[in-house]
Parts: sequence; structure tokens; C-alpha cells
Amino acid sequence: MAASPSSSAQAARERVARRLRDLRAESGLTGTELAALCGWTHPKTSRLENARTAPTPDDIRRWCHACGADDQAEGIIAESRDAETAYTQWRRQVRSGLRRLQDSYLELYRSTALFRIYSSTLVPGLLQTEGYAGGILHTSARLHDVPVDDSAQAARARVERSRIIHEPGHRLVAVIEEAALRHQVCDADAMAAQLGYLLTAGALPQVSVGIIPLASPSRGQWPRETFHVYDDRLVSVELVSARVRITQPDEIALYLKAFEQLRGAAVYGAEARTLIAQAIDALH
Repeated sequence: MAASPSSSAQAARERVARRLRDLRAESGLTGTELAALCGWTHPKTSRLENARTAPTPDDIRRWCHACGADDQAEGIIAESRDAETAYTQWRRQVRSGLRRLQDSYLELYRSTALFRIYSSTLVPGLLQTEGYAGGILHTSARLHDVPVDDSAQAARARVERSRIIHEPGHRLVAVIEEAALRHQVCDADAMAAQLGYLLTAGALPQVSVGIIPLASPSRGQWPRETFHVYDDRLVSVELVSARVRITQPDEIALYLKAFEQLRGAAVYGAEARTLIAQAIDALH
């Protein structure tokens, strides 16, 4: 795995810069000549080519026109837009409240057939109860100084959104570290209800829940950052400060490889239910 998932966003910006640099080199223009044709200074050309400044759509169109490559402009603009949305700070996303943030995922959820989730710290959102989700979202609201704490409404929206796994055409494969069952993010009654629901949801035919035991004698991967895989097209990683969206096929393939190794370390069925039941007993 990469040392920091946020490096994916920077790598995406560098790919855009490299495409621009290659276009200039193929056209035979120097940086100074391209700057003159585009109507800006040479330092700006350098900043764009070295990914120190993100290009605007107008910058890209001027660049491509100067290089005689107008047909490539829209493709590079689209790639640049993806690069700039790859790393999104939570403080920007929660300005209008946590409820609205939950609703922003609806289209992605509806278009996903297979959800693969690895969680090292919490019960995954698609399997959360309202009380448990409320505890998590209230903590997030305080951390990010959300102007109006709408965590209760956001928790209801999260549970409503999670009903997608009960609709035809959707499957969920969840791998959870046993430690996540012990992190009490809400009161004991709400925590017991959450773990009880995990037992129920795990019995659904379209849901697979695996638990990686704390006492696992050997495992191919140590606990990783929590990540979500949507089909084979997107990986989302949640950091303290931001959400990272990974779309490059080689990086997605690495996360899928790690997921399969983590899935292989998990226990299922009666063994998984025993670990959940033990976590419930520990609340009393």
C-alpha cells in the first residue's frame, strides 16, 4: 500500500501536468514560446508542468491550441477535474451539514452492484443502526466544527440510504476487524442494538460479514485504513481531514488485492457470530 492515500490525488495532478509537458515537447515549443502563445509568463508554464498549480479549463484549451492539439483539450480537462476532486477536505463537505453529506452519496450507492468494505475501526455505514450512526456523526460534528449539529437527522438519512442493500441487484461484502466491535462510540444500549443488528444483517443472502479476530495467528495484511470499493471503478478512503477518491486502475487493483488478503484472514458464520456475541456480553 502507498504510505499515504492522499498521494493518489497528487499523482493524478502530476499525470495531468505530464500530459501537458509531453504535448509541448511533441510540438517542439520551448516553455518561453508556449507562454508567449498562451498569453502568460514563463513561470506559469513551469508551475503547470510541475503540478505546482492546477490548470483551469481555459489554461488547458490555450495550451492545447498552442501545441496544435485542440482535439485533446476536453479529455485533459476531464482528467484535471477528476484530479482536483480526488482529495476533498471534510470541512468543505460539511459546511451545509452532515445530513446533506449523507444524501450526496445516493447516486453512487444506487449505481453500485457490489460493495466491498474493509473497516478497521467501526461497523461499516451500510450496516449501522441509527443510534450507532448518531454517536459517530455527533463526534464528527464536534471535530469539524459543523455550524449546526444535525447528526441525528444525518443518522436517520444514513440508515435510510443503507436500505439499498435490501434492493435487488446489490451485494455487500464486509470485512471488519474484531477491535471495531469493541469501540463503544455510543451508549451501551445503542451499542448492543448495533451488534445485534450486525448478527441479523450478516444472515442476509446478499450480505457477507467477515470478522478478523484479534488473536488471528497469522495474516497477510496488518490492519489498514478503512476503505470502500464500489464495483471495480472507485475506492474511497476516509482520513481525519479528507476523503480520497481513487480511480486509477493500478491503485484500485492494489486495494482489491489487499481486500482479498484481509478477507482471507476473517472468520465467517458461527465463528463470526461468536465474536459478535462476545462483544455484546462485554457491554454488561
